[in-house]
Amino acid sequence: MATRRGNPLRIGLTGGIASGKSTVADMFADLGVPVIDTDLIARDVVAPGQPALQEIRKAFGAGVIAEDGSLDRPAMRTLVFGDDAARRRLEAILHPRIGAATREQADTAGGPYQIIVVPLLLESSLRAFVDRVLVVDCEEETQIARLLSRDAESESQARRILAAQASRAERLAIADDVIANEGDLDDTREQVRRLHRRYLDEAGTRKP
Repeated sequence: MATRRGNPLRIGLTGGIASGKSTVADMFADLGVPVIDTDLIARDVVAPGQPALQEIRKAFGAGVIAEDGSLDRPAMRTLVFGDDAARRRLEAILHPRIGAATREQADTAGGPYQIIVVPLLLESSLRAFVDRVLVVDCEEETQIARLLSRDAESESQARRILAAQASRAERLAIADDVIANEGDLDDTREQVRRLHRRYLDEAGTRKP
């Protein structure tokens, strides 16, 4: 993928839910790499008092707002994963705001290269913003096991969550680099170190 001269090399880190994106992003951060995480940006975008939260309430009703005035994430997740039209409505509210905030953070983060974590990169306009795509990959059964221990209430719900996202094959098809994250953290960390050296080398060959 072509890079833009004069800017830090931008690596779009993506992967299916529960694939280990945050774990890998933290490993890059430990190496001193600027990390811009769109999940964290999304939380800021829907914080109480933000316009996006008011739009969500208007679009979906008070049932997706918790008693403390924050977004009821489990209720929202259940709603959008069972209704494609609802998911598209939510994305129309959130994605432009998340994209703008991501670009702003990347413009000020510096570094020879940056990791930009975008869970739904395949479907996102941010795909055109990054220079390379790094996919964190694991078996779907591993994702389901992690979801059951973390988020999902049942295996059927876990499978619905996976089905609502791009498939593993679709993610791998856009990958420039892949990290296999099946549970051995030392192995995952070594893969991160190898890519770190490669990205520094590539960033160092770029001219302003």
